[in-house]
Amino acid sequence: MAWVTSSSRKAVAVAAVGLALGGLLPEPASAKVFLSQEEALTLAFPEADRSEKQTHVLSPEQVERIQRRARARLESKLVSVHSGWRGEVLLGYAFIDVHRVRTQAEALLVVLGPAGELRSVRVLAFHEPLDYLPSDRWYGQFEGKPSDDAFRVGHDVHGIMGATLSARATADAVRRSLAFYEVLVRGAQEPSVHDQPTIRKTDQEDRAERETRKSE
Repeated sequence: MAWVTSSSRKAVAVAAVGLALGGLLPEPASAKVFLSQEEALTLAFPEADRSEKQTHVLSPEQVERIQRRARARLESKLVSVHSGWRGEVLLGYAFIDVHRVRTQAEALLVVLGPAGELRSVRVLAFHEPLDYLPSDRWYGQFEGKPSDDAFRVGHDVHGIMGATLSARATADAVRRSLAFYEVLVRGAQEPSVHDQPTIRKTDQEDRAERETRKSE
């Protein structure tokens, strides 16, 4: 089933894309900004009383793991993890994915729940002609979608007639964000073997264990 693009969406009049997104994107004359980063995070976590940001410089090993999980190339080794909080309660995570669609860039905000479940996908900026911009209804198909889906356009993600590259770019961004969560968030929460407590034995316990082994 193919969905048809909608060019009726009105771009918010913003003087500079680079300023609105904190320098995330260049500033072409045709820049179309729908939400600033701050506005998008507020919508992502409406109940939050604060948000936090952690920036990671990916190691070569992390790049390999993320690209393998996402089945998509990374545009940058610099990744920011945004989290929303209400008091001490974690509301979720958000990732801003900036990538090229055809010849121009777009920025998407991918929002995940506290356990990494997919919540929503929002367009922050779109530099291609609006004819290639999917409709809000099309983006809505990602809400609540299982994180273990393949996110393949034409299979578990609806295609878009005349805007296949836009659909694929979005699917890639979602898979990258889920991979960021798995490697940078969930991976950091799981203790490694080096973090396991070391059980130390007394000399008496060690001698008793050796004697027991000799008698077996």
